[in-house]
Amino acid sequence: MVRPLKIVHVSSEISPYSKSGGLADVARSLPRALVRLGHEIVVFTPYYGFIGKKGWGMENLKERISVEFGGKEYRFGFKKIICPDKYPVIFICQRELFGSRHKLYGYEDDGLRFLLFNLASLKLLKVLGLKPQVIHAHDWHAGLIPNYLKLQYNRDDTLKNIGTLFTIHNLLFQGPEDWWKIPPEKKDNGKGLPPHDKDQLHWLNFALRGILYSDLINTVSPRYAQEILTPEHGCNVDSYLRGRKKDLYGIINGVDYTIFNPQFDEDVYVNYDASSLEKKSENKVLLQKRFGLRVDPKAPLIGLANRLTEQKGFELIIDILDYLLKLDVQIAIVGSGGGVYRDFLRKAARKHRKNLLFFSPFQEHIGRKVYAASDIYLMPSRFEPCGISQLISLRYGSIPIVHAVGGLLDTISDYNPQTGRGNGFVFTSYTSQDLLFAIARALEDYKRRGAWKTLVRRAMKESYSWKLPAKKYVTLYRRVIRETRQNNKNHSSLRSSEP
Repeated sequence: MVRPLKIVHVSSEISPYSKSGGLADVARSLPRALVRLGHEIVVFTPYYGFIGKKGWGMENLKERISVEFGGKEYRFGFKKIICPDKYPVIFICQRELFGSRHKLYGYEDDGLRFLLFNLASLKLLKVLGLKPQVIHAHDWHAGLIPNYLKLQYNRDDTLKNIGTLFTIHNLLFQGPEDWWKIPPEKKDNGKGLPPHDKDQLHWLNFALRGILYSDLINTVSPRYAQEILTPEHGCNVDSYLRGRKKDLYGIINGVDYTIFNPQFDEDVYVNYDASSLEKKSENKVLLQKRFGLRVDPKAPLIGLANRLTEQKGFELIIDILDYLLKLDVQIAIVGSGGGVYRDFLRKAARKHRKNLLFFSPFQEHIGRKVYAASDIYLMPSRFEPCGISQLISLRYGSIPIVHAVGGLLDTISDYNPQTGRGNGFVFTSYTSQDLLFAIARALEDYKRRGAWKTLVRRAMKESYSWKLPAKKYVTLYRRVIRETRQNNKNHSSLRSSEP
């Protein structure tokens, strides 16, 4: 019998308690899948001010810690809940840094907030007597944990034997400041312990330190793992990643089909599955009626539920939107952010009320309705580490159009109407013309109703669950443990040979 592993996940967000994007879904669903494989999992995450308003019924832990930094002492408390997925989530509470804040990120002191979150997480392990074999640090917000373990706690009896896996969810984000805005003289080279000066924390590159000091690194698709080794996608740290190429892995994220499944999703108008596509059509009509679109079950509906950012391809979408709206097509967009994109789309939606739905800010229940109602799903990202939306769209029977990058190309193959193979439409050149051509191909194939239904049914039956990714993570954890043991053995040999 294989012995269960003890893993602590550290994440700045976890659904359903806090969420700004896909990280929260991963931080919830991967631990769930690991628990189902028999492993012992705990998640550490901050306790933001808005969490307390939800009435989750958490337990207050008696343990207290204090962390001194920059001449000031910060006191921390902790709350605990056994989440619906049957593993404990421990919330790290600090009113000044997190409890008084009503959004996750975007504050001037984000560097200080998450540095102290990292230190508090390590101290929490000690006071609770937890002895995980691996800490799984998610994205830049937890990137200092490997740094502190290697350089500050490397002789601590409780912490020195813990290995680290650092997961890059999106390399574009590396710390409290956008990496491309940092003056050359302020750039962090990642060497040594983080500075003890609050004024320097704004420039700190948390992700680089996670890359340099973790035992192993992974990102969220095999293709993205290769892309970030290049200057084009490496976001100014590609040379460091190339230096650790042998320690870098790519694992595609999964989708939790207990959450994202039109068969029993409470947020869609009418539940359906691959054998009842006529009910999917009912969802389209009900969305059209609810939001004042022209009611026509045969009109192709293109959906998009994502952040309004340049990364997600909105430059291309806006460039061709007027032309698209002259066709016999409807478009439904749900998203938050992107002031310039938001303003443009609001103006366009007022002009094209019968053909364009724009809903902002993003609301999950509206996004689900768009997945269920749409025939085609648009995801023309300039780059995409993994992407969850295209996987969700498959299960909801909305055929994705994607740019040939990262996890999009790892999961979506171009549809060939002659052979019937493929599960979406892929364009290779990141131009509005190439995107428009892919949309035109999809619309032409949509007219062939029998072949389109076959494509939709096949797409809905594809599985990108967490079961296989979770097993791959277990393999990585075991490699981390072996790496940590070997490193400790080498360090012990060096110390014993010192005069």
